[in-house]
Amino acid sequence: MTQPGRFISFEGGEGAGKSTQARRLASALEKRGIACVVTREPGGSPGAEEIRKLLVHGNPGRWDALTETLLLYAARADHVARTIKPAMARGRWAICDRFADSTYAYQGAGRGLDRETVRRIEAVAIGDFRPDCTFVLDLPAADGLKRAGARASAETRFEQFDISFHERLRQAFLDIAKRAPDRCRVIDASADEDTVAEAIWKAVASRFALG
Repeated sequence: MTQPGRFISFEGGEGAGKSTQARRLASALEKRGIACVVTREPGGSPGAEEIRKLLVHGNPGRWDALTETLLLYAARADHVARTIKPAMARGRWAICDRFADSTYAYQGAGRGLDRETVRRIEAVAIGDFRPDCTFVLDLPAADGLKRAGARASAETRFEQFDISFHERLRQAFLDIAKRAPDRCRVIDASADEDTVAEAIWKAVASRFALG
């Protein structure tokens, strides 16, 4: 019988380096014989990628917080059902750039939707499904936005929100980590890429008893 895979998520504000570190962790795991699927949110399955286009393009006021949350959980339900759970059932580790914590941060703390509303939508969409481990990549909001602005990307809708929004996000992610210390590990993302990757690997190796 195949041993189920693990599920690791990366969280943090814009420009924190989540996608880079997700790829690096997957590479480190695969070098040790652990097959991985690297995925992202919103997105990660064909249907969810279509919903992503609605969320990351356009002006900041395109959707209100509740509509965003409903769209995100529609995408997340499809992503979990079609990509994450099947990969884990095959013994692969799912490494995801963002998951549900981002909704509590962005639409909750950032845009003012109350936490209980998010929780109730989540309960219907994905139940109690959670990552085994979450890395919160933390750095000052202004630094993250500067990094994000240097990328060649048309997906800039959330980057266009004002600095106070992004500062709320940072604090929200730190608060989430405090509320779930067994699952979350805060990593200083202001360090260079190699240093961040090393800190993440040490944490994963310790958490899952990898050599």
